[in-house]
Amino acid sequence: MTVFIALGIIGVLLLVLFLVIGEIGDFLHAFEGPGGGYFSGGAVAGFLGALGFVGAITLSATDSTGIATAAGVAGGLLMAFLVGWLSNKLRTGNDGGTVRTGSLVGQVATVLNPIPQSGYGEINLVVGGHITRLNARALEPVPVGTEVVITTVLSPTSVMVEPMIALDGRDPFAALE
Repeated sequence: MTVFIALGIIGVLLLVLFLVIGEIGDFLHAFEGPGGGYFSGGAVAGFLGALGFVGAITLSATDSTGIATAAGVAGGLLMAFLVGWLSNKLRTGNDGGTVRTGSLVGQVATVLNPIPQSGYGEINLVVGGHITRLNARALEPVPVGTEVVITTVLSPTSVMVEPMIALDGRDPFAALE
């Protein structure tokens, strides 16, 4: 029982160490194998903590060291996998909600500041739940409140637009085809 509890405490102390100080010099990442980011200090700490505490609980319930060891190893492997998977997910990040200007072509926006013929105005649009303001140019002046479609991305902060209902009768979506 003492060995299991000691392993659990070592796992918790390692976890606290990695959280407070970080993986000093990324020492444990030097041992990454085919699993990539799945083998990390957090995964090792999770394995040791679960091995110790699951083993101690199982030993007190069954009085069998073999069953306690098997249960501890199974719990440790499960915990190591979950911690490794979660830390890998957090490290690689899912930026599906991040607004990318390259994906704005064809999006509908509203003019906030009038767009002059030879300058920039400002548009507002919602992409992936993010309210985004961009500088906008147009071939013709566009008044405030007009719905426009983005036809070209000029830079990360500016786009070319055309009114949804073209002021001269042109089809604004023809530029997208």
